[in-house]
Amino acid sequence: MPQICKTNLPVMPSILVVESGSTKTDWCLLAKGKKALHFSTAGINPHLQTKENILQLLQTELRWNKKKHHADKIVYYGAGAGSTAKQKLIAGVLKKHFGIDKIEVNGDMMAAARALCGTNKGMVSILGTGSNCCYYNGNKIAEQKPSLGFIAGDEGSGNYIGKRVLQYYAYNTFDAELKLAFEQLFGNDVQAIINKLYAEPFPNRYLAGFVKLLIDTRGHYMTENIIEDCLNDFFHHHILKYRNSWKLPLYFTGSVAYEFRDVIENLCNQYELELGTIAKSPMDGLMAYHKKQL
Repeated sequence: MPQICKTNLPVMPSILVVESGSTKTDWCLLAKGKKALHFSTAGINPHLQTKENILQLLQTELRWNKKKHHADKIVYYGAGAGSTAKQKLIAGVLKKHFGIDKIEVNGDMMAAARALCGTNKGMVSILGTGSNCCYYNGNKIAEQKPSLGFIAGDEGSGNYIGKRVLQYYAYNTFDAELKLAFEQLFGNDVQAIINKLYAEPFPNRYLAGFVKLLIDTRGHYMTENIIEDCLNDFFHHHILKYRNSWKLPLYFTGSVAYEFRDVIENLCNQYELELGTIAKSPMDGLMAYHKKQL
């Protein structure tokens, strides 16, 4: 379990903690002496959605009863919310929907850092639909290189790996076994797949869906090669660019990191790096962190 930061922030009777990726958003209402309430909606990413889109999502998917539920403060962590402009956009949407003034918006890297490291220093990585990496000094993100997003970056992510799977099928690289497995999951109409990829919203989510083929066919040599190559790209382009990677433990969170944690462990051994925790989601750690404020 991660160490939890002992914060000196003002005590709040109730806090709504939000952790959002591009695919899924987890909402958790914490109140002193009460059982935590959990909600779930589709993902939120202000780089891919307008404030109107996000507001509509909240209105249609979030089962929030204003008469029954109350939060004194909202703490939001999300993909695409690392810049001041996007943080203001998210805060404005949340204020309009919930009618709450005390709102704190952070990027998804801060969620991972607080949840996994607490007050400890560490190298923190997210490998979900998208990917990113940072050096956390136990209090704040002290070093983080730019993310090029789902079009030009996201190495090692579900989007990145899914793109490779689609290429292997469309370019007839798969052997007969994997070709059949792909068609059973996604069909054999490449043009229809291309149309959906370029015509519909959230292409990163759509590409990440192709990762299921690799999950279902673990042990096949081509499957293992794709997984290792894509995750090694993340190590090469991100983790190995930080000097602190050889000094501090490496922490990972996200669906891809958790699903292929054995490959991450092997890569850490290969590069002689210390592996810390691999968590599917940062929410448990965030809940423990923010309970200290109640």
